Amino acid sequence: MIRGITMVTSTTGSTLLLPLSNAVQLPIDQVNFVACQLFALLAAIWFRTYLHPSKTSSLIRHIVATLLGLYLALFCFGWYALHFIVQSGISYYIMIVVGVENMHKYCFVFALGYLTLCQIATVYIFDYGQYSADFSGPMMIITQKITSLAFEIRDGMFCKEEELTPSQRSLAVRRMPSPLEYLSYNCNFMGILAGPLCSYKDYITFIEGRSYQLKQSEVNGKEDTNYERKEPSPNTVVVHKLIVCAVSLAFYMTATRILPVEYNIDGHFLQTTSVPTRIIYLYLSLMAARPKYYFAWTLADAINNAAGFGFQGYDRNGEENWDLVSNLNIKNIESSTSFKMFIDNWNIQTALWLKRVCYERATFSPTAQTFMLSAIWHGVYPGYYLTFFTGSLMTMAARNMRNNIRHYFLQSPELKLIYDIITWVATQVAISYTVAPFVLLSVRPSLQFYSSWYYCLHLVCILVLLVLPARAKKKAKEEKDDVCPPLTKTSKVETISAHNSHPSTNNNSNQREETTWRRPSAAQ
Repeated sequence: MIRGITMVTSTTGSTLLLPLSNAVQLPIDQVNFVACQLFALLAAIWFRTYLHPSKTSSLIRHIVATLLGLYLALFCFGWYALHFIVQSGISYYIMIVVGVENMHKYCFVFALGYLTLCQIATVYIFDYGQYSADFSGPMMIITQKITSLAFEIRDGMFCKEEELTPSQRSLAVRRMPSPLEYLSYNCNFMGILAGPLCSYKDYITFIEGRSYQLKQSEVNGKEDTNYERKEPSPNTVVVHKLIVCAVSLAFYMTATRILPVEYNIDGHFLQTTSVPTRIIYLYLSLMAARPKYYFAWTLADAINNAAGFGFQGYDRNGEENWDLVSNLNIKNIESSTSFKMFIDNWNIQTALWLKRVCYERATFSPTAQTFMLSAIWHGVYPGYYLTFFTGSLMTMAARNMRNNIRHYFLQSPELKLIYDIITWVATQVAISYTVAPFVLLSVRPSLQFYSSWYYCLHLVCILVLLVLPARAKKKAKEEKDDVCPPLTKTSKVETISAHNSHPSTNNNSNQREETTWRRPSAAQ
């Protein structure tokens, strides 16, 4: 049967829902996961209603959020949930003992190393290749939070203001969190099972009930401090996201049975189908694999919103935005006309984490280092490394092609439309080709897949990198400046918008701004 549908009756978590697992023919750990997330959704509504900041203290909100989170972890993973406390506890001890100057290094190495050891144990000792919920999934989110907070504390308590980027200044934490605040941030019920990552300052602002007050409406592009309105309600957006969850789950349960990714390497399929048919099936099978992520991430987003967390402010029309911790944009993903557009809208919070702790702090080869960190963080399946190696090639090649070709198609709307259609097809094929090993997991099927394609897109990427200049326009300008130097020096304009430098106590304004880190101008 298709991996993820096979029945699994053994689990370290609760077996209370085993009859339901047998009835729906899904592994018990996946049933536990969905049940706990639905319970968390109800708990979030209760939390926002009865433990509202106006009715209770931050201390009570921290305690309840933490205890509920640990209970859900215990229900899903049994004694393996102790790893969450151990990893958080040792990391907090490291911060206290090592001090602010070097805490980020030690916390990064320990948290990522501890996560990797658990992933190795899960894959190679317990059950290799079983595509179901396991305790290393929540640890991936906790690792993000531990490392992010360590860097944010160092930025706020050790680094000088002029040494930081605008986004780093806005995220900087100026005091050491208490043990309860630290554990609540890492293990709260809203994000313990599926995240998403949020900044520490945003979370504390939410717990203390200051997030709505910090958001002021914008009228004609200017902040109107006298603009008053009642506290926004997330009910409408939560219902909308739950509908998205239901549609995604139904599509996934149906499509993956009809379009298994493994069929791309079936011998009979490869021998009897034409190249166009193989391309179409590759695209459809990988598209069918995405809705499970749409379901899990959108449900996690809805849980946070239901608790009152995730308010992004108001747009210029006065409409509420609840996408502060959103992890994806389905419309932009499915309509992507570039590799960058796809990764900018997929797993958004993880992309921001990679940018904050690696890309903007790397002293050499930031793109390669970022993809390597992403592969290590995701796990130890060989398919992950093949995917991120291929993704690195794709990103650099796509950047070169865009810089050298795109401006020729901007002469008229007709040419631009042709360019968009061609790049949409190319992007969808390239994404499917890149992520197939991520789904296949093992070395043999992954290499079998690439061999059946004769590594054609790898070769195309290498050829593009060798033939096309990296920054055609920039090189032309530099050559012109060499002949006729400018009369006055011009300062470099930072890639990140100056809007990020607004002295807010959280990073609500940074989420969209920070996605520019993967643009060509930021990567050079």
